[in-house]
Amino acid sequence: MFASAAIALVAVLWWATAGALDRQTDAAIRADALALAERWREAGATGLAEAIEERLAVDVENESIYLLMEAEGTRRLAGNLDRWPGTTPAEGNWFRTRVLHDGIAAEARLYRVELPGLRLLVGRDESEREQLRRLLTEGVLWASGAVVLFALLGAWLLRHALQARMSLVFATTAAIAGGDLGARVALSGRGDEFDRLAQTLNAMLDRIGTLMEGVRGVSDAIAHDLRTPIARARAKLEDALSDAPDEAALRAAVEQGIADLDGISRIFQALLRIAEAEAGARRAAFAPFDLVPVLADAAEIYEVAAEAREQTLATDLPERLELVGDRDLLLQAVANLLDNAIKFTPAGGVVRLGARRVPEGVEISVADDGPGLSPDDRSHAGERFFRADKARATPGSGLGLSLVQAVAHLHAGDLRLEDAKPDEPDGRVGLRAVILLPAP
Repeated sequence: MFASAAIALVAVLWWATAGALDRQTDAAIRADALALAERWREAGATGLAEAIEERLAVDVENESIYLLMEAEGTRRLAGNLDRWPGTTPAEGNWFRTRVLHDGIAAEARLYRVELPGLRLLVGRDESEREQLRRLLTEGVLWASGAVVLFALLGAWLLRHALQARMSLVFATTAAIAGGDLGARVALSGRGDEFDRLAQTLNAMLDRIGTLMEGVRGVSDAIAHDLRTPIARARAKLEDALSDAPDEAALRAAVEQGIADLDGISRIFQALLRIAEAEAGARRAAFAPFDLVPVLADAAEIYEVAAEAREQTLATDLPERLELVGDRDLLLQAVANLLDNAIKFTPAGGVVRLGARRVPEGVEISVADDGPGLSPDDRSHAGERFFRADKARATPGSGLGLSLVQAVAHLHAGDLRLEDAKPDEPDGRVGLRAVILLPAP
């Protein structure tokens, strides 16, 4: 592209110089011919011959060419050509030919004028202009060659520089392809586009590393958390098979094994729902709906469970909250929060479900009177199978908040955990879980 642009520029310069000389010469010849024709009309053939001789007399550079002859004969009346050129075209007034004037052979640009009884040639010697044109053409060719050479050299240097800057990226990607997931692209410190690319690649690799660690953690957690209920169910069934005193005991053992297997099935269903939410597979089900009836249904479902544990479920809901999203997933997320709140709230405590519109969008909150979570536990609360020390004795799989967080992220929102009563003197600060969703 550089070579093409430079060659085009040189071609324009050539046209502007050599072409300008040609146009200037043609204009001078045409003006001279018109002036001589006017002189003929005023003074006839004699006056025309005198005008030609006057012009030749003042032509110091010896560039002008004139020839006035009789139309039917070969008698020369005036001019500096010995005879009429033999290469005169049959049609057209302009032509170029080689002539002999004043004993000098030269290339000439000629213009033919037909007058009654006379033939007139007006022209200019182009020897010097032809030499200048050749010099210009040679200069253009040499300049074009130099441009191509510099373009190839510049392309090679640019490619070499790009390869040198990208070699770190190539080395890092090759190391990662070889299994070294800890390799990162080194920064030059210049803050240019390559450094920004390296920072983006490093951030991507960090994210991939985090996801890989999460996959390994989930695999370990699944193996650990499922091994116990599977082993327990198998042991109970084996004991019942070998030691059951009667059919009722065997039936009870089988029912308990089925219940344990149902618990394992619920864990896998929760993992599948989390995977769907994180992959965005449920976005096709997004639709506008009123959030308040959804929250009211969740409160109605868990109100019975709260009363059974001598707790109070209080709601603070507006008349209407328009939202765009997956109604079923949001209901599941709120149900998980209510289930956790009821699970950790002592008898006589209060579980609060609220929703309101905030400048950022819509806020759904569930607060309890339980022991709360430490800041360190909150940072891990959204991880799969994570359970705080205070929750070890309670039933659960550690997937509830993971699903809530995945549903919030699916709706371009976030899950925030904070103390419900930070100034409580008895240490029961409680936990307030807030789902913040963007406005529709």
